[in-house]
Amino acid sequence: MTPTAGNHQRMRILITNDDGIESPGIRTLARTAAHAGYEVVVAAPLSESSGASASMTAVVQDGKIVSEARELAGCKNIPAYGVAASPAYIVLLALRDAFGPAPDVILSGINRGANAGAAVVHSGTVGACLTAAHAGLHGLAVSLDVLTPAAASASSGGAAIAALDRIDDEQHHWISGAEMAIKLLPSLMHTPPGTVFNLNVPDLHVDGIRGLRQASLARFGQVQMSIAEAGDGYVRTAVQAAEESLDPGTDLAALAENFAVVTPIRAPHEDQNIRINVEGVLVQSPAY
Repeated sequence: MTPTAGNHQRMRILITNDDGIESPGIRTLARTAAHAGYEVVVAAPLSESSGASASMTAVVQDGKIVSEARELAGCKNIPAYGVAASPAYIVLLALRDAFGPAPDVILSGINRGANAGAAVVHSGTVGACLTAAHAGLHGLAVSLDVLTPAAASASSGGAAIAALDRIDDEQHHWISGAEMAIKLLPSLMHTPPGTVFNLNVPDLHVDGIRGLRQASLARFGQVQMSIAEAGDGYVRTAVQAAEESLDPGTDLAALAENFAVVTPIRAPHEDQNIRINVEGVLVQSPAY
C-alpha cells in the first residue's frame, strides 16, 4: 500500500544502518519516509558497524544490551534509538518489539558508499535487510555512491578513503537516495515476502541522475582489499579500486553511467540443483 499521513493503518518502517545513529544518511531517510506518511522508528548502532554483514554482536552490561533514546536533528516526533549492537541484531530486536510494535518493513541506510556487486555479502546495510527477509519481511537497502576509489592503491594505503574522510558528509546528495528509496517501496511491497531490494544511487542532484535501472550484481565489489605491507607479526591492509572491467548489465556498470540501480536479492537458501553423493561418503568412528 501507499499510505497517507491520515491513514490509521500506516505501514510501520524500521530504519537502521551500519554507519551509526549520527550519520546524515539515516536522518534524511527517516525524514523522507515520515513526510511520505509512513510510521517511522529509527534504531541504529551507536558506533559504525560497516562490514558487519548479518553478524549478531552486541555490547552487554549487566545482562542488558545498551540502548539510548536519541533525538535526531530535523526528525521531530520520530522515535530514535542508538543501540550497541550490529544492524542485523537490531533488526531481530525490533521484530521482538524492542522499539515499539514490530515493523512491517525494514529500510537500511542511507549507506555512505555504494554496496554493489558480490561484495554485498559483507555489508551491514544489506545484512540487516537479509535478516528481516529470513523472517519473511521485505527490506530495502539504500546506498549513496560517495566513494571514488580511483586514487587508492596498495602503496597509498587507501588514499580514496582518506580523501572521503575530509569531505563534509552533510554535503552529499542524501535526499536523492532517500527519495528514490521511498518511490521504490510500493514496488517492493508487491513482491513475494522475504524480497530485498538493493538500491545504489549516484551522489548527484536528482536532476543529474539519468534514471533507474534493474541490474545484476557485478562479479566483484567497487573496491577491494589489498596488502599494503606485511612484516614480522603484523599485516597492513589498504583499499583500492577494483581492477576488473565492468560487465554490461551489472549494478556497477549502471552506476558508472550515472544511473541509480536496483537489484532484487533474497536471503541464503539451499541450492536444489546440486546433488551430493552422500551414500559414497564413508562415516565411521575414528580410531585413537
